[in-house]
Amino acid sequence: MSEIVKSDKELVDSYRNGDVTSFNLLVSRHQNQIYSYIMTLVKNKQLADDIFQDTFLKIIQTVKAGKYDDDGRFVPFAMRIAHNLVIDYFRKETRIPMVESTSEDYSFVDNAPVTDPSIEQSMVMEQVYGDLHKMIEYLPMDQREVLRMRIFDDMSFKDIAEVTNVSINTALGRMRYAILNMRKMIAANDMVMSF
Repeated sequence: MSEIVKSDKELVDSYRNGDVTSFNLLVSRHQNQIYSYIMTLVKNKQLADDIFQDTFLKIIQTVKAGKYDDDGRFVPFAMRIAHNLVIDYFRKETRIPMVESTSEDYSFVDNAPVTDPSIEQSMVMEQVYGDLHKMIEYLPMDQREVLRMRIFDDMSFKDIAEVTNVSINTALGRMRYAILNMRKMIAANDMVMSF
C-alpha cells in the first residue's frame, strides 16, 4: 500500500492543528530551493544559514498568528519572506550611488543572441562572465537580485515579480536600470561588451 503524499496546504493545515512533523516535512520538501535562492543573493554560507533559519522562524510566526492565507503557493510565500529578510540585511550596508527606479512604467524587451560559440569565443565569454559577476556585485540589491534571477536562474519576469512582491513593470524597470548601470561601469572601465 502506497503512502499518501500530502500537499503543502495539507501540511500547513496539519501544522496549524499542532502536528510539528507536518512542518518538518514542509521544510525538508522545500529547503534546497529556498536555501539556494538565499545563497544566490548573499554569497556567504554563514549569512545564508542565518537568513534561512530566520525565514522559517518568520513562517512559523505567520502561520501561528493566523496570517497565512494559503492559496496553494507555499514556495512563493516562503521566497518572499526570504527575499525581504535579505533586503533588510543589505539595507544596513552602504552602496555606490546608482540610478534607482522611481516609477513602475517601463517597457523592456529581453534580447539574447543564441549561437554556438567556438573554443576561442568560449574562452572570451568565460572572461566576460567573470567580469560581469564582479560588476553585478556593485549594483543596488534590488537590481542585482532581478538580474540574477532573470539571467542566471532563468526565471520569467512574472515569477520574479511574484517572488520579490513587486509588479512585473517594477521587475522590468529594475532589470533595465541594472543594465544601464552595468553599461556605465563598462564605459567607465573602457571594457568592450555589448548588451
